[in-house]
Amino acid sequence: MAVQADHVFVLPGDQIPTSLIPTHPKRALKLGPGLRHVPPSDLIPTVGGQLIADRKKNSIWVEYNGGRYIPAVGDLVICTVQRSAPDYYYVTITDYSPNAILPQLAFEMATKKTRPQLTHGALVYARVCLANRHMDPELECVSPTTGKADGLGPLVGGMLYDISLGMARRLLMRKSVEEGKVAVLEELGSAGLAFETAVGRNGKLWVNSDSVKTVLIVGRAVKETDDDKLSVEQQKKLVRRLIKEMS
Repeated sequence: MAVQADHVFVLPGDQIPTSLIPTHPKRALKLGPGLRHVPPSDLIPTVGGQLIADRKKNSIWVEYNGGRYIPAVGDLVICTVQRSAPDYYYVTITDYSPNAILPQLAFEMATKKTRPQLTHGALVYARVCLANRHMDPELECVSPTTGKADGLGPLVGGMLYDISLGMARRLLMRKSVEEGKVAVLEELGSAGLAFETAVGRNGKLWVNSDSVKTVLIVGRAVKETDDDKLSVEQQKKLVRRLIKEMS
């Protein structure tokens, strides 16, 4: 384990000091990707990367740019419908993993008469509600507590981009600019572009807008930020250049 400028980096098998593990009087500790619990109380990294702890959510994980996404409960993902069965949609989360299942009634206000009619190739923004190595992942598009969609559901129109797992997690951080060092979407919005996005923890970015040119610029800006590992200042320069090219 190494510490560099307030960042903690771990290797597989490292011992994580208890001082780095968040605690909460009411919430159970949530383990994210890259960590394994060894009873009674040890946490062991399974991959190399940066150790991240969210003390408000009482969660901890290892940030890494591995090429293979492994579903975890609570992850937001963008999936593609493959086929329909009487009670389920079979969807793909990644190209290399088995199908996940999405119950047809797992949508806001869905009944057998009002459930969405999704065809092959349709995109859906969903949350992983069941994930273990012995069963196919199960997804949902409603909050288990409120029954509301909270932004989940079918994604209509737009364009889908592949991004790294690290970029996906950075975009999904509560403070993506301060914590994730990703300012490109905020800068594009400040420049006057109108668009909407959905980010999947499985390395997917969906962009939609009334303007096709805006969709292409947003996707290009995020891809370049990801591929070239741009700093916040470099992202601002990139946005200014793209807006200039657009006008």
